[in-house]
Amino acid sequence: MERERRGVSGVLSSLSLLCVILDLHLDGSLAASQAEVENHLEMGRKLLAAGQLAEALSHYHSAVDGDPSNYLTYYKRAAVYLAMGKFKSALPDLSKAIALKPDFLAARLQRGNILLKQGDTEEAREDFQAVMQSNPTNEEARNQLERLRELEASREEAWAAHDREDYGEAISWLEKVIEHSPWDPSVRELRSECYLQIGDVSKAIHDLKPTTKLRNDNRAAFLKLSQLYYTMGAHEESLSHVRECLKLDQDDKPCLSHYKQVKKLSRQLESAEELVRDQRFEAAIEKFEAAIKTEPNVEIYRKRAKERICHCLSKSQHTEAAIKVCTEAIQRDPQNAQTLRDRAEVFILNEEYEKAVEDFQQAKELDGDNEEIKEGLERAQKLLKQSQKRDYYKILGVKRNANKQEVIKAYRKLAQQWHPDNFQSEEEKKAAEKKFIDIAAAKEVLTDPEMRQKVDAGEDPLDPENQQGSGHHQQWPFGFNPYSSGNFHFKFNFN
Repeated sequence: MERERRGVSGVLSSLSLLCVILDLHLDGSLAASQAEVENHLEMGRKLLAAGQLAEALSHYHSAVDGDPSNYLTYYKRAAVYLAMGKFKSALPDLSKAIALKPDFLAARLQRGNILLKQGDTEEAREDFQAVMQSNPTNEEARNQLERLRELEASREEAWAAHDREDYGEAISWLEKVIEHSPWDPSVRELRSECYLQIGDVSKAIHDLKPTTKLRNDNRAAFLKLSQLYYTMGAHEESLSHVRECLKLDQDDKPCLSHYKQVKKLSRQLESAEELVRDQRFEAAIEKFEAAIKTEPNVEIYRKRAKERICHCLSKSQHTEAAIKVCTEAIQRDPQNAQTLRDRAEVFILNEEYEKAVEDFQQAKELDGDNEEIKEGLERAQKLLKQSQKRDYYKILGVKRNANKQEVIKAYRKLAQQWHPDNFQSEEEKKAAEKKFIDIAAAKEVLTDPEMRQKVDAGEDPLDPENQQGSGHHQQWPFGFNPYSSGNFHFKFNFN
């Protein structure tokens, strides 16, 4: 028995010694841990003061992990979150600090301010009233309670105006509400709806955008934004926002359906523009027409497609179709300077110079700094002036885009027709001679690249006014000058 008693006593002594060692080790660990926490808090304070918020936040995380029962560590970390604009992350830390120390008035005020900005008026009121109970002279809490009452009154007025469909009045009240509660998504959503009701889509979008961050998983806002941008013709912005919706839930049916529509239209329009850049105008027209079929209900896409088809037709020189489409596009958008310019170019191809001048002048009024429009107007005016004198294309009866072979062919036919030997009377011969001179001059000009370029620029290279002072003497075929007088001796050559 004595041996057993001594054995038990020895075990107890060993356990006591072990406990003492463990206590000493624990005290040392706690002391070391507390020193580390203090170090993290000090580093966090310095980094916060230096504006290095991410680094400061990292140290406050470590401080909270090291001492989760210290209310100040939560409060200081909340301060960093607020400095970073992350008020949602700050709220849990402020609530934890208040739970650990219910009479912590600074945390109460800070949390109440956040709740007020979020529009959570009941919870905010509880915090401000708690501060007033502990400190009846607290000026900030008293002022915030007054703002809170103003906010609630303005919010009631806004909803009442909205319900009676007085959207302008509702917007006025909501401006006051948002001034006090800028982080309340419901208020911005309501004002966005009011702006839509009065037709101001841009302001509706401006109000709706912040709600994508103010609400978690706000797929409805992303979809709405995408739809609004789509109706405005901003298909790229529309695509960007609907993708954000699908990032949150790739199986969201409304977003997926809208995404497919926007994606298809975007591809068609982008492909069409690429074809225009490559000057493949016929293929581009097909793509623009396909885009109209893809979206027949949103007018802005139809209008833009018609404008681009007008441009393509003007470049491909389908004058009759171009004038028809361009005129339709201008009727849809009379203020589009580029479409007016395109139709003017078609009028030039169609030799309707007065109409070309009129379109270019109107385009210049809309876009006075556009050099292409300025140059086009000058060219159209020269061509109009020239057409009122001698039109070499009309003399030969060829289009302005006729090639050299077509010009020579027309010349040969007309030269044979108006050969003076084909006529008997002197009067007929003189008329034929004059006609033949014009035909020969037209052929000479239109088969000479340099002179034809001048004609296309609106100048007459055979006009004596253009020859004055130049020292240039034009050599004419058959040994005659169409601007001189006297008898001519023709030696016809139809080559």
